Amino acid sequence: MRIVLKSASERRKELLKEAGYSFVCCPADIDETMDEKKTPEENVRNLGLKKALWNQEQFPSDLLIGCDTIVVLSDRIFGKPKDEQDAYRMLSELSGKMHTVMSGVGLVYQNRQMSFVVQSKVFFKKLTEEEIRDYIRTKECFGKAGSYAIQGIGKKLVDHYEGSYSNIVGLPMEELKKKMGEILEMEN
Repeated sequence: MRIVLKSASERRKELLKEAGYSFVCCPADIDETMDEKKTPEENVRNLGLKKALWNQEQFPSDLLIGCDTIVVLSDRIFGKPKDEQDAYRMLSELSGKMHTVMSGVGLVYQNRQMSFVVQSKVFFKKLTEEEIRDYIRTKECFGKAGSYAIQGIGKKLVDHYEGSYSNIVGLPMEELKKKMGEILEMEN
């Protein structure tokens, strides 16, 4: 059985490699628009499963993994920044506050599917305007939910976190390993 990661994220690839999995990548090409009538948790769960199901017929006997990660502050979803101004707005709002990082993961194996959400809390330091602008100049904020990467230079922005570190990076490995085992056990 082959594992297919439905993502182009370098961080997700690194996490799977570090865990010892061999896999192929086939990034899902889906509309990632959030449904305003649904909670952040429902949205991220749906997107993770939607990514796993994308182009499913091309991989009839493979284990498909889809994932979406969002940052949530006061029920508002922070996705990837559109530009420097958007990154500045997000980081300014996160400054000195606790936010939640949610990853919605979808698993599909043959006729079985499951989805789950993992949440971690991240506590930002109180940031100065200069610290925010310096971080944005590194360009690391782009392509990252909430405009930061905890595994990179962005760790300087974080006071501490609670929960799964790999979830904050973009793929909750502890829970993923467990759920992969469950979906494969259903076969027996």
